[in-house]
Amino acid sequence: MSTEHDAEARPANPARLTLESGLTVRPWADGDDLKLLQVWGDPENSMHHQDRSLLRPSSNEPWSRCIVAEADGLPVAAATIFRSSLHPDRLSFYAEVAPEHRRRGVAAQMLQILEAEVPNCAVQSLKARVAKRSAAQCFLKDNGFTKIQASRQVIVQPGAISLPDLDSAGLDLEDLATGSVELTQMVADFYNTVHTWDRAEMTIGKAQQMLLGPETGASGAVVLRDTSEGGNNAILAFAISYTSERTDEPADVLLGWNTALDDSDAETACRAMLALLAAHFPVKVEVDDAMGPLKTVTDELIAAGDAEYDFEALIYAKDAA
Repeated sequence: MSTEHDAEARPANPARLTLESGLTVRPWADGDDLKLLQVWGDPENSMHHQDRSLLRPSSNEPWSRCIVAEADGLPVAAATIFRSSLHPDRLSFYAEVAPEHRRRGVAAQMLQILEAEVPNCAVQSLKARVAKRSAAQCFLKDNGFTKIQASRQVIVQPGAISLPDLDSAGLDLEDLATGSVELTQMVADFYNTVHTWDRAEMTIGKAQQMLLGPETGASGAVVLRDTSEGGNNAILAFAISYTSERTDEPADVLLGWNTALDDSDAETACRAMLALLAAHFPVKVEVDDAMGPLKTVTDELIAAGDAEYDFEALIYAKDAA
């Protein structure tokens, strides 16, 4: 979605600015990622790695603004705001500062510089995600952001859930190609439904590009079908694996359900699918607060000691008035 205002917008190219800390700020330039990696070190987790990938030269398509702070001519911090075609209603904000330059107001001042660019975009609201109980969480609270969602990586232990009797329950577990149109439409509908808190425009094409195509790491998919009388062989739940080879680590799985189901039936389908996936090996699933049926199942497993959090992220927003 674009506007005339977007077309007139120009990538940020401000004169070099000096922060109160003494650092100087300039636009992002090619090669800054490698220079900053030497200062920051390796990312702490997959979310950290993904967030760093947002740092890139400013542009209008997709709309983004990115700046770098230097100390004695060497990059030590960077910050960006970025508009996603998938979640078009808020700009993603990310900032990172080298440890020796933290707690000096650097990130806050870089946020202010970027916020001055927001009127050049059709979208005025911001969002950011952080690890729970991190310094970044406090930073967002102090700068006018409020929590809108929590997302957890949950590891389910083998045999944590009793296996369903598929025949008597009128169920069938079926391998399905990740390129299946039926599966892709199901995944797109599911994604849009569980992201009403940050409106998504997931399409079949985007679902293939972002969740199901070979470049995503998707290695296979299974679906749970309703084979009972009148069930029309409909898909009740699906699972996509992003682990190509069996190791001692939990298999990374995206688990979802048919959004036409009511919450009770969706919970039953999630429980059956999770039981089958974790029958012999541990699995790791992403569970947002918005995924009510799946969250109910995993919360029960955590309370019983049969599952545990591996990582928890919080999403904060600063919505325009």
